[in-house]
Amino acid sequence: MAISSAVDPSVLHERREQRLILMLLAPALLVVIGLLIVPLCWLAWQSFRQDGGFTLAHYARFVSDDVYWRTFLQTFRIAFVVTVATLLLAYPVAYVAASASRRMSILILAMVILPFWTSVLVRSYAWLILLQRRGLVNSALDGMGLIDQPLILVNNELGTVIATTHILLPFMVLPLYAAMQKIPADLMMAGSSLGGSPAHVFWRVFLPLSLPGVLAGTVLVFVLALGFYITPELLGGGRTYMVSMLVSRNIELYSEWGAASSISVVLLLCVFGIFRLASMIIPFERIMGAR
Repeated sequence: MAISSAVDPSVLHERREQRLILMLLAPALLVVIGLLIVPLCWLAWQSFRQDGGFTLAHYARFVSDDVYWRTFLQTFRIAFVVTVATLLLAYPVAYVAASASRRMSILILAMVILPFWTSVLVRSYAWLILLQRRGLVNSALDGMGLIDQPLILVNNELGTVIATTHILLPFMVLPLYAAMQKIPADLMMAGSSLGGSPAHVFWRVFLPLSLPGVLAGTVLVFVLALGFYITPELLGGGRTYMVSMLVSRNIELYSEWGAASSISVVLLLCVFGIFRLASMIIPFERIMGAR
């Protein structure tokens, strides 16, 4: 009895689909490999190079040099403060936008997205003008009689936090709004009909369902704040020293590509660790809003 060697048509169809998908993805994969993977590999290679040979001296500085540890600690502290500030400011905005009428939601989101039309450099300079000793903030406070002398709001960590919070606020609002918009209004009505107060329904129903948006916005803002450069450079006045500035100084002043590469690799590993921890709490698909 002859054994048929014909291939199942469904298998052939599936293989053709896979080849078609691969062909469609090929340009994007080439771009990612050429513009992301290859530079990252070169960065990692440079971090182990010194005078043409292999070395671990660049990574040893993280143990022996206090500047590295202090810079990383200050960077993570500022990123944490900025993340908490943006969450506290963005949650009510996203809640109102998700609960309001369609026209009002569009208006609120337009106001949130509007700063994207201006570069980060321009917004940082605007905050520098607003917060300086004779700026609008100090002038307004002095005019109302609330202060006797100008407050020091720039050239320090406070000015950096204020400006960075404003710049990163939309990155917190948008994930929160996306998560809140998916929460059925019937659940809130059901909680109220069962005798729950508005505050009780919010804490027991609405807040837990919005946690994926909270986590997505928190991770996004925290990671972006870790790599900020222009804003702390302008508002910090040399007193606020972040990792991005440490990388810049090693290249511009000392031409230490190996040292700068090792700092970048360590920061990149920290970012990967943050995403890993976040995915252990909530699946990565839900963090990114895929489901």
